Amino acid sequence: MVKSNQSTPVTEFLFSGFPQCKNGSLLFFIPLFFIYIFIVIGNLIVFFAVRMDTRLHNPMYNFISIFSFLEIWYTTATIPKMLSNLISEQKTISMIGCLLQMYFFHSLGNSEGILLTTMAIDRYVAICNPLRYPTIMTPRLCAQLSAVSCIFGFIVLLPEIVWISTLPFCGPNQIHQIFCDFEPVLRLACTNTSMILIEDVIHAIAIIFSVLIIALSYIRIITVILRIPSAEGRQKAFSTCAAHLGVFLMFYGSVSLMYLRFSATFPPVLDTAIALMFAVLAPFFNPIIYSLRNKDMKIAIKKLLCPQKVFNTSIS
Repeated sequence: MVKSNQSTPVTEFLFSGFPQCKNGSLLFFIPLFFIYIFIVIGNLIVFFAVRMDTRLHNPMYNFISIFSFLEIWYTTATIPKMLSNLISEQKTISMIGCLLQMYFFHSLGNSEGILLTTMAIDRYVAICNPLRYPTIMTPRLCAQLSAVSCIFGFIVLLPEIVWISTLPFCGPNQIHQIFCDFEPVLRLACTNTSMILIEDVIHAIAIIFSVLIIALSYIRIITVILRIPSAEGRQKAFSTCAAHLGVFLMFYGSVSLMYLRFSATFPPVLDTAIALMFAVLAPFFNPIIYSLRNKDMKIAIKKLLCPQKVFNTSIS
């Protein structure tokens, strides 16, 4: 129930992006539950397949494994709460829980965005400077880039979350979304809402900057690949980039729909659909893209899931 007393401090928020019909909630719960299980298991398989296959111990696959590991926690920050709200009459979250959800969801998303940018630079060096690649992208540098992506993704968001925690919330308390996000929460603050525009500009600059780096890297990569004389060489070069490019388009496509609209408002149903694509569907397709578009990854997954069968095949 929405609080109307303007002098009462808000201690919890109510989500209004979920279906109100009980049967409708169950229809959403079942597919979302299985999607979440698939995301966790699929990304765990990708992570352990890379870690346990020595042939995949190189920078590109190391970045993929770190990305898959982040995806598990990225979805865990929101989907379990979505599931509990779908089968609960009180679709609420505490103030602290909302702040923590925002922090971990966006920190993990930031880390993934930085890691995708790093992966694009890695592919740029590998294809445009193949002779210097082993000396540039050393295991030590690879580990440092992975660590910096994760650490910076979590540090950069701290001031924003601390600032939001200091804002007064005195009602109403209804969040028009299915998880805690900056714009819906800031609209409920009993203070000047012009800060929302500043937040939008900061997020937009960060997104556009990352997209430009990745886009420029791939424009250069594609021009180099097209100069390769043999069709087999071009196909091999494209195949090493196809999975990453697909994940990049999926991730930043959904991010752009979510955060590059500024003051534009969408109908509630469309808003929920965009949020689901951003928080659920993009992570759902990532392990599929990485496993189906990469021959070495498929072999590593088969070795992980059916080691005896792969061993017998190699002997015969």
